[in-house]
Amino acid sequence: MKFSSLNRRMLALLAVIVPLLILLVYVALRSGPLAPIPVTVTKVEKTSITPALFGIGTVEARYTYRIGPTVAGRIKQVVVQVGERVRQGQLLGEMDPVDLDDRIAAQDAALKRAESVVAAAEAQVLETSARKTFAEKQAIRYEQLLQARSASEEILEARRQELQVTEAGLNAARANLDAAHHELSRIRSDREGLIRQRAILRLIAPVSGLVAARNADPGTTVVAGQSVVEVIDPANIWINVRFDQIRVSGLQAGLPARIVLRSQDGMSFPGRVLRIEPMADSVTEETLAKVTFDGIPKRLPPVGELAEVTVGLSALPETPVVPNASIQRMDGRLGVWSIENDSLRFRPVKVGLTDLSGRVQILDGLTAGEHVVVYSQRALRPRSRVTVVERLPEVPS
Repeated sequence: MKFSSLNRRMLALLAVIVPLLILLVYVALRSGPLAPIPVTVTKVEKTSITPALFGIGTVEARYTYRIGPTVAGRIKQVVVQVGERVRQGQLLGEMDPVDLDDRIAAQDAALKRAESVVAAAEAQVLETSARKTFAEKQAIRYEQLLQARSASEEILEARRQELQVTEAGLNAARANLDAAHHELSRIRSDREGLIRQRAILRLIAPVSGLVAARNADPGTTVVAGQSVVEVIDPANIWINVRFDQIRVSGLQAGLPARIVLRSQDGMSFPGRVLRIEPMADSVTEETLAKVTFDGIPKRLPPVGELAEVTVGLSALPETPVVPNASIQRMDGRLGVWSIENDSLRFRPVKVGLTDLSGRVQILDGLTAGEHVVVYSQRALRPRSRVTVVERLPEVPS
């Protein structure tokens, strides 16, 4: 009797435990850690891709003119503000001339005096020249009178001496005139030098452009060569772009580019690669390039603004292509997870270039028509069980 009651209890307990075990195994195999991992797959296609390079750059002025004094001094005035457009030859500012104006006025007075001295020397030359001519005529006349016995030799000798005196006076007058001319030239040169010194104190715009910076205000003392005003040519701006050195294969001057300015609501502008800089950045491992606009934007971007640049490269030959998301790294090897006869297998591959849509060239390791995993709900291992779905379930936030 007791044995029959014990059997009934065991059977009842088993009736409860066995379904629970079956349910536990079912849940573990369907939604637990042993459940198949949902994955999405794609078919390997053999096609041609057009790779592109993406880089970040800054707007820079192609030509920047830094205007400042050639000698140390104090700024007297700066007549332009940042953002103003200026014309070639326009006055931007002026340095304090100190005593240059007074020195020029003194040279003007010295110049007038030197001109008067030259005029007086010229008059003296004319006077002594006339006296010499008269003395020559007198000497000739008294020689004739001496031959006619109408004058004595003493008078003739006196006239000859007068002629020699007038010749010496004429030579002295001419020497004084030459000295006066030299003095006049020296004063003129000194005056022109002062005028040039005065002129270089005027800060003049070398080209028509836009005032980009005002580095000093009136009253500031600056040294020779220090920039007071910076002017840029708004018609000549470019983008200084940085590209990852690993991906710059095929980058060359003349390739088309698209420039997106952050200040203009994401609008893109056509451009072109002007040149590849010969010096790369060894710290950031980036290659530098200059990209120009095909047409300057109507709204000029500020210098220093960040810009996104996409450079289109030449189309590549047809090769197997997979999405970039399917490329995984396992045990230090680059490859993809392929599904063959409902079994999972890691296939090492050699990849090539990538286009902007995320498609990657497969140079070795896959053939067209094979199926590879693109996304998986969890990390895959060689013995993982998978189930193919159209899209992965959303992860609750």
